[in-house]
Amino acid sequence: MNAAPRPKTVSRAAGTEGEARKQRSDGAHARAHLLHAALRLFSEKGFAKTSIRDIAQAAGANVAAISYYFGDKAGLYRAVFTEPLGSARDDIALYNQPHFTLHQSLEGFFAGFLEPLRQGELVQLSTRLHFREMLEPTGLWAEEIDNGIKPAHAALVKVLCRHLGLAKADDEVHRLAFSITGLAIHMFISREVVDAIRPQLFGAPDAVEQWAASLVAYAEAMVAVETARRKHLPDPPAADTPRLKTASHEKT
Repeated sequence: MNAAPRPKTVSRAAGTEGEARKQRSDGAHARAHLLHAALRLFSEKGFAKTSIRDIAQAAGANVAAISYYFGDKAGLYRAVFTEPLGSARDDIALYNQPHFTLHQSLEGFFAGFLEPLRQGELVQLSTRLHFREMLEPTGLWAEEIDNGIKPAHAALVKVLCRHLGLAKADDEVHRLAFSITGLAIHMFISREVVDAIRPQLFGAPDAVEQWAASLVAYAEAMVAVETARRKHLPDPPAADTPRLKTASHEKT
């Protein structure tokens, strides 16, 4: 029998494991610090006018650290552009499930879309960077449209077709999908306006949940209006069929 403990071996193993955890933690912190500093500078000055040296100085790091974590300036910019907000494609499974009710699908859609809002200033800087990317394109915005936004839009259109009883989407379904998405996008682009007019709407601990619940209700109402509109159409609408005439058009 050899029941005696071997403290030196255990101590060494524990020490090695603890040191590894510390290194991973320190590395993650250093990377995140660089990412945040780069996000602030890229959103303020754009890709072309922001240097690696500026970022390293703002982060209190050396240029070699940027090379170590991101490879080069382009790699850092890609990480800054994609990581805080994620890709719209990543959330498709949250709402495009054939057994979901419309309410469940919309809950999943808005829950995923609004999740980045919990990051506070980080997501505001990310939103600014996305707008700057539109004005000074590097190619990442076009890439996100093709690989993230288009698949996510197609998934939402599929959900709407399923609940509208349509085999194929027409232009009005696409308009409805863009309008529902617009409810969520508004939370990002108008955050500073909301904070200036009604700060408590984002100040509560459960603010994101409250917004999500309200947007689900608004979107359900939009789908209900579209459902009612289609009941008054004599035939299934073609791809370019306009909406029913409004009261103002009928008067003229």
